[in-house]
Amino acid sequence: MSPAGRGGDRLVRTYVVTGGRSHASRNHFDLITLIALSDVAAHLSRGHLNPEQTAILSVLAHSAQSVAEISAYLGQPVSVVRILLADLMESGHITTRQRITDAAHIDRSLLEAVLAGLQRL
Repeated sequence: MSPAGRGGDRLVRTYVVTGGRSHASRNHFDLITLIALSDVAAHLSRGHLNPEQTAILSVLAHSAQSVAEISAYLGQPVSVVRILLADLMESGHITTRQRITDAAHIDRSLLEAVLAGLQRL
């Protein structure tokens, strides 16, 4: 099987998706940062967006999502998603919301149940 048939061209594709950049212009997107559509996103042009950025906006049309969730939906590495999110934030399409960990109280049993569920995957 050729390297391209096994995903060998993924690095080239990643380079194209990010416009050759390896770092986001904004570096405040950690895995649990919640991303949502901005209030003006519906009025902004999407003509200059690449397919991955358009896919991110489609995912966010339903509800706010964490960076990790967006990465999973797109099947793209988190490093690539951070770059795409930085571009979308600069163009005014998205905004960030309060992190889940900023909540007043986190139920330890809930976190343990989530961890157990992840370990079963």
